[in-house]
Amino acid sequence: MKIYFDGGCRPNPGAMETAVVAQGCADVRQNIGHGSSFDAEWLALIHAVEVAVAIGASNVVLLGDAATVVSQAIGRTKCRGVAIAHRARFMASIPAGLAVKVRQIKRTQNLAGIALSRLHDR
Repeated sequence: MKIYFDGGCRPNPGAMETAVVAQGCADVRQNIGHGSSFDAEWLALIHAVEVAVAIGASNVVLLGDAATVVSQAIGRTKCRGVAIAHRARFMASIPAGLAVKVRQIKRTQNLAGIALSRLHDR
């Protein structure tokens, strides 16, 4: 199953928000704390795992457009600073029995990013 994730904040740093799209439904969380866009992307990735668990998925591909977060999440790039704690939290959020892959996609393909942008277009 494909699950899309995106995070953002306004301004940067500022109030963070995340969006996850799974099975055609968007789950948006606003005002989830203060941080950077980098922090928000990590929280969106964790949010995607939470949605996967909530819908009973057993095998997911998490799709996001944040190249650094995806690269660090899959272990291709070494985490430094706050990314160390974010990755640890992400890894701990994956329950036994849930197969997770994380992949980078283009921003224009990210349904979660589209959901966040529509939220602000209102």
